[in-house]
Amino acid sequence: MRPGMPGMPGGTNLPPGPAGGTSAPADYGDLAYGDAAGQPTVTMASYPDYPSAQQAVDYLADNRFPVERTAIVGTDLTLVETVLGRMTTGRAALAGAATGAWFGLFIGLLFGIFTIGNWLAVILAGLVIGALWGAIFGGIAHAMTGGRRDFTSASSLRANRYAVTVDANFADQARQLLARMNWRPAETAH
Repeated sequence: MRPGMPGMPGGTNLPPGPAGGTSAPADYGDLAYGDAAGQPTVTMASYPDYPSAQQAVDYLADNRFPVERTAIVGTDLTLVETVLGRMTTGRAALAGAATGAWFGLFIGLLFGIFTIGNWLAVILAGLVIGALWGAIFGGIAHAMTGGRRDFTSASSLRANRYAVTVDANFADQARQLLARMNWRPAETAH
């Protein structure tokens, strides 16, 4: 092992990164470590929602700022699982049939390419067989859960804050541009 590796004197508790070295710990204060090259970054602004942070980076881009030196960092992540509906064995079989039909269509198309005779019948047979097997496996899989998860849902990650960070070398230029953005007079509605 070499110095700087976990468990060594002067090392960190972080595992080696993709390049083989250790990663710097993230610090969302004024200075943080940004890109893969270990360039220090400065937090320019923090916003409550993503569109506001996106608007700030867009403003920088509109003013010829090298936006490849920026990042939007979401902090305080929250997992939100939105329940979409009740899942019954019939609905599970129907969802399995739809998935199986797509797979059967794909297999039918592959076989249909090499068929000399009626290629449309091969494609339709693949679709029907895929739908039947998908329905069977979808229904059995749901029945085997024993009612432990009788609902469907969609998961998403949401951040409480979005920070716009810039490489330290470009911090002054970004600070001046963002200050101008905040001082623009509000546009009147016509």
